[in-house]
Amino acid sequence: MEKIYIIHENEEWTLPLKKQLEARNLPYEEWFLNEGYIDLSKEPPKGIFYNRMSASSHTRNHRFAPEHTANVLAWLETHHRVIFNNSRALQLEVSKVNQYTALQAHGIQTPRTIAVSGTAALVEAAQAFDQPFITKHNRAGKGLGIQKFDSVTALEKTVMRGDFEMPVDGITLLQDYIEAPTPSITRCEFIGGKFYYAVKVDTTDGFQLCPADVCQIDESFSPTNRSGAKFEIIKDFSHPLLANYEAFLQHNGITFAGIEFIQNKAGEVFTYDVNTNTNYNAEAEAITTLSGMRAIAQFLENALLINQQ
Repeated sequence: MEKIYIIHENEEWTLPLKKQLEARNLPYEEWFLNEGYIDLSKEPPKGIFYNRMSASSHTRNHRFAPEHTANVLAWLETHHRVIFNNSRALQLEVSKVNQYTALQAHGIQTPRTIAVSGTAALVEAAQAFDQPFITKHNRAGKGLGIQKFDSVTALEKTVMRGDFEMPVDGITLLQDYIEAPTPSITRCEFIGGKFYYAVKVDTTDGFQLCPADVCQIDESFSPTNRSGAKFEIIKDFSHPLLANYEAFLQHNGITFAGIEFIQNKAGEVFTYDVNTNTNYNAEAEAITTLSGMRAIAQFLENALLINQQ
């Protein structure tokens, strides 16, 4: 019997999807790809495969899970299996440099960014910024490594003290600091490559913006948004960028994703993150008829039926 195979490394983030699949009595199997092996002389099982591998896997002691997943996806693709969020999607998940170059190719503006390998060239590269800038990790997730610096001198002092946090892949991004008129960003969710809804996210407490409920618990979340929620679904959201986003997703083998952008005080929009292991905030969805995981389960159910024909 063909199944839905869920590729991941985080059980807590997968539970909401499993509940939706079980509610529909859909056959599924988890592939927890922290470690393991592939017998390349054998064919993979028949079915459809949903890749939920995360760039932040190393924060859960799953350092080489993305590399193992890349091998598994190559094996599946060789045998022409149906994959949602394929190997190209994984490449973008684990590298913001890849994200930004791919976004720019579709006419999507990203913040000015300099990618630096190691720490020796950090201060020299930062000389290009004559205004506040941020550092962030190239392979990140959950806002890892984001620090704001008002001057090159401030960065230099941090590096000299040995306080600078190195990314897991050794690549640090230096990026223009974008100041929004209000402390918020917009996250657009896409299911089946099509826009599903947009969320306004309060950034008062910083940029660790994982929307999953477990993230709020892990990070001792205490909302400061006086409207009562850090995540708020925007009713009837529309934006010219949505067409560019959908074209970008289709071109890069991404079926499910959250894309985040920020608008500066001059009204310019900058896209700065693509998350192919997207999660949804239950509190935000509870006051609507929308459910991201329910919509994904419906999509996978239809895809499984088509694949079985």
